[in-house]
Amino acid sequence: MGTTPRTARGRATRQRILQAATELISERGVAGTSLDDVRELAQASKSQLYLYFSDRDSLLREVAESTCETVIEAQAEALSGFDSVAGIKRYLDATVALQVQQERPSGCPIASLAGQLADHDEQTRLILADGMDRWEEGLRTGLEAMLSRGELKPNADPAALANQSLVVLQGGLLLTQVRRDVAQMQLATDTVLALISAALV
Repeated sequence: MGTTPRTARGRATRQRILQAATELISERGVAGTSLDDVRELAQASKSQLYLYFSDRDSLLREVAESTCETVIEAQAEALSGFDSVAGIKRYLDATVALQVQQERPSGCPIASLAGQLADHDEQTRLILADGMDRWEEGLRTGLEAMLSRGELKPNADPAALANQSLVVLQGGLLLTQVRRDVAQMQLATDTVLALISAALV
């Protein structure tokens, strides 16, 4: 691991490097991003980069953590409403809208990194898996609240429903990215809604 910066200037430099790496990897992919590219965008020296990140894998782990945090935070408010039919519909509509707003649908940033890094570094895979777990937990928490209020059938399994929902959403995000067709995301969200609706009282 690299050195933890002790000064505000050092923390700012470290953050610039991490932000530059995250942006470049999002645009070009891991293979298309070199450490020299990162240094140039961050306006940092080689010594600064290796002071705060011991090697390329160390930087990539931080990118994975930052990406997961961004994805979870971006949908935190919408996910907090995943405890009613109306809230679930709002969340699913927002998921589709996010892809519509993008000039080129990019799918899921966490899954994109997983495809590039999960088989390369076990620590990075675990970071990305945790990001998916946190996403699924947000879905499950809302469904558990609905079950406790008697809005789902007594035999409904919030954990299984949340897992199924995330699987379907990830498939929709991937096909939307590959086919450049937001209708794939709409189909996925419609499927999630149907799954949950089938469990309603």
